[in-house]
Amino acid sequence: MNYDLAIMALEGLVRTPVTLSVRDGVVTIQGNTSGFKELARLCLLLGSADVAEGEAFELKPATHLTAGSAALHLRLRNQ
Repeated sequence: MNYDLAIMALEGLVRTPVTLSVRDGVVTIQGNTSGFKELARLCLLLGSADVAEGEAFELKPATHLTAGSAALHLRLRNQ
């Protein structure tokens, strides 16, 4: 995985965090276009050919997500 790109995406989420909420069994992710681009970048990095199973990103409340958000884990699982 390209860790430099991952760090850049995480730094982007620090500047424009997304909001994650879970209510009545529904997960909602909200944010502006910059936040969604950085989140998509992290997903694309996990989907690249050189990523080992189990590699992950943890988006933390008050850092990458808004303060009231639940933590979000993006983890590769091969089937």
